[in-house]
Amino acid sequence: MEKRGEAQIDIELTEEVADGIYANLAIINHSNTEFVIDFVKVLPGTPKARVKSRIILTPQHAKRLLRALRENLARYEGSHGEIAEGDLPFHFGGPAGEA
Repeated sequence: MEKRGEAQIDIELTEEVADGIYANLAIINHSNTEFVIDFVKVLPGTPKARVKSRIILTPQHAKRLLRALRENLARYEGSHGEIAEGDLPFHFGGPAGEA
């Protein structure tokens, strides 16, 4: 089946962004118009953590991201085995975020 009219996008990845930002916690909130994902780096024994990056998505893009993550996780586990889902080793109180 031929796909109609898919445009290609020229995506630029700067050196600074290519280095990436480490995060070991994602906190997800939403309103009726957007999803907000805060990526946080939590260090053991440190009572304070800082949001390293915030991504804001439309509900449609959040669903596409979920689908892409599911597909990539399935491929990863197909190559490397199932990923264990252990419990989070910390609790901050307040509303629970999903990681």
